[in-house]
Amino acid sequence: MKSTMMATVSGRLNIGFVLARSFTLSAFSLFVDTLRLASDDTDKSGRRFADWHVLSSKGNLIGSSCGIQVAPTSGLVDPTQFDYIVVVGGLLNCENPVDEETLAYLRRAAAKKVRLIGVCTGTFILAEAGLMAKHETCVSWLHYDAFRERFPDLAVRADRIFQLDRSRGSCAGGSSAADMAAHIVRRHIGPSAERNALEVLQIDKARTHLDIQPRRPLSTDYDDTRLRAVILMMEQNIEEMLPISKMASAVGLSRRQLERLFVEKAKSTPSAVYRRIRLERARHLLARTKAPLIEIAVAVGFVNASHFSRVFRSVYGQSAAEWRSTIGTSAAA
Repeated sequence: MKSTMMATVSGRLNIGFVLARSFTLSAFSLFVDTLRLASDDTDKSGRRFADWHVLSSKGNLIGSSCGIQVAPTSGLVDPTQFDYIVVVGGLLNCENPVDEETLAYLRRAAAKKVRLIGVCTGTFILAEAGLMAKHETCVSWLHYDAFRERFPDLAVRADRIFQLDRSRGSCAGGSSAADMAAHIVRRHIGPSAERNALEVLQIDKARTHLDIQPRRPLSTDYDDTRLRAVILMMEQNIEEMLPISKMASAVGLSRRQLERLFVEKAKSTPSAVYRRIRLERARHLLARTKAPLIEIAVAVGFVNASHFSRVFRSVYGQSAAEWRSTIGTSAAA
């Protein structure tokens, strides 16, 4: 397929990074290392096809959430020299993650049509600056409720790993930072650069903006502590399933009492919820691994592949093999 490269500011991809106080080191390092590996083909960390800078208003070391510090490489220079400015957030309980000068810089960049990306909780910083009003924001399920509470008028989703339009991007963080960086590399440099970066990073293939986040724990959806405890037990015991009666006893209920609690609060039975959790785990394994069906069946508590596929078909309308084939076709399209 012919690459549809987009024009860059200077003929090569230029990215500026704004690191918040207590930023997430893994998200930053995966993003910037994808650029590094894509920008050179001789493993010498050259910058043939891309360049990047860590921007700061003060020039002081910036501490990450794990304690490692990063030195800025540039002041708040003219934002139009960058194709993207990537804001990497971190701990939400950190007051004033960036200073007012940096917020003003981001607003100036937006006014000059520079694309802005929020990685991890960097989306909160962009939203705080009033820069996400006309854009749907992608956040981690872990931060979804906090985002909705803080910015009730903004559109937000916690199902996809990242999204990117013409002027804004947002990313759930973690390993999806590499996926988003790979998408940008493919767009601006080309497929071979993307492939080179992913191979060195030992990533089989980049996920796309259509990929869903690893499932939000179902236990977070309910306020009854007994229900949450039982669902957490289910989520932690998928391969070796726990008897419903044993889980009921663990929270001080009889099996019948637990079933009534599930019907009242979850509008379903414990067995049906347990099956849903197992099948959602199976879909994740089908989409993200090449494991044979029998291995996946066993991994989610089924005794054989045929039984697994029958149950899978009864819920999703097609067998596990058919569903995996459809996902593979969509990814290749």
